[in-house]
Amino acid sequence: MKDKIRIFQFNGTSILIEFDSEINESLLQFILRLKENIVRGNSEHILQVNTAYNSLLVIYKSTINNFYTLKNQLLQLISQVDLKQKPDLAVRKIPVCYEEDFGWDLQLLSEELELSKSEIIRRHTKPVYTVYFIGFLPGFPYLGDLDKRLYHRRKSQPRTQISAGSVGIADKQTGIYPSDSPGGWQIIGRSPVTLFDPNQKKQMCYLKAGDKIQFEAISREEFESFQTRSKEHKFLI
Repeated sequence: MKDKIRIFQFNGTSILIEFDSEINESLLQFILRLKENIVRGNSEHILQVNTAYNSLLVIYKSTINNFYTLKNQLLQLISQVDLKQKPDLAVRKIPVCYEEDFGWDLQLLSEELELSKSEIIRRHTKPVYTVYFIGFLPGFPYLGDLDKRLYHRRKSQPRTQISAGSVGIADKQTGIYPSDSPGGWQIIGRSPVTLFDPNQKKQMCYLKAGDKIQFEAISREEFESFQTRSKEHKFLI
């Protein structure tokens, strides 16, 4: 990684690593491999490692008293990142109902983007998206590679509540609300998939950074069928 790297103490128990690089798939893979190196080499001292578009936050179990020693260790781990390992390219299909009851802002986007609703749906379901990181809410995936014709600003006045499963667009991103929450994204549909389940101790979040997903348009009837089977524990995605 030849880009400029900044490493500094973020607070009493954490160190932030920032990469001065354009956000892209190559940087994401480097960050994910680095996270693996850090966790594998320091598991007894590290509480958590959080990734974002161009940074990692390393959270230690105790107060940092030797920052420069830890910084040198991190630099060493950065130099050892091996990008020859191929990432998992399996694509998960995420069903989404884009009908009016769920696509609250679909008409607005249709008018402002000068695209038909069906064309917005076609462009939204065509790409294979990369999960760049999980943030904002537990299980909320920030997805890259949105069609440029669908770029749209956030709402100037956020809603006080958005339903779990709502699929939205904000600037160059698309994402899915894992739980009921306030939010300012433009809502174009809803998915019946449960993205965050605190009762699943081994894997509370359905998605993780580096995963590949593709949206799949479904009808209202199919949406309700997905929900029914999920409640009966007969449907697992």
